[in-house]
Amino acid sequence: MRVAGSLRLWRKRGLARLDQAVERLLLWDERLLEHLSSAPILRRLSLLLLVATYVGYGYVWAALALALIVFGSPRDKLNVLLGLATLIVVVAACQALKHLVGRPRPAFLRHGFHHQFLTPSSFPSNHTAVAFAMAYLVARLYPAWHTVLVLYALAGLIGLSRVYLREHYPLDVLGGAALGTYLAHGLFPWLSRCVG
Repeated sequence: MRVAGSLRLWRKRGLARLDQAVERLLLWDERLLEHLSSAPILRRLSLLLLVATYVGYGYVWAALALALIVFGSPRDKLNVLLGLATLIVVVAACQALKHLVGRPRPAFLRHGFHHQFLTPSSFPSNHTAVAFAMAYLVARLYPAWHTVLVLYALAGLIGLSRVYLREHYPLDVLGGAALGTYLAHGLFPWLSRCVG
């Protein structure tokens, strides 16, 4: 009886500590959002960050896919299929997680800036997940250093833009980057065999 009581007490204390740790992490996340969304150096880059958010809607990936379909080799066309399959899985996983987690988006304060939510849930950032998944995929398929550098810089800029425009918390962006990279890495060998 004493052992069972001790285990319940230990579990209760452990859950209380976990709850406190999560609260501290979310408070840090909110403070970092406030800092980044009002940073003077980022305010000077407002137009660039706004463009990055629009690019995150998939225009760059669609243009790249179209160029590969029109001008590319048969292998390039298969790579487009691989990218499309990866994109579908990443978006579906993000939407499922958004529904499961249900974290509300940050309060929107800016006027005259982009403000378009497909869902009221914030975690993870779909823009960032797709950007990092596509950057990973292109880096694996076309590993020229300059291509890798440009695509990962673009993915990072897209993620930063989501925080600066107060459409996501920093942890949403980090979670999206991790999820997109993880899924692209995990899907790559399997999808390569399917389309190859």
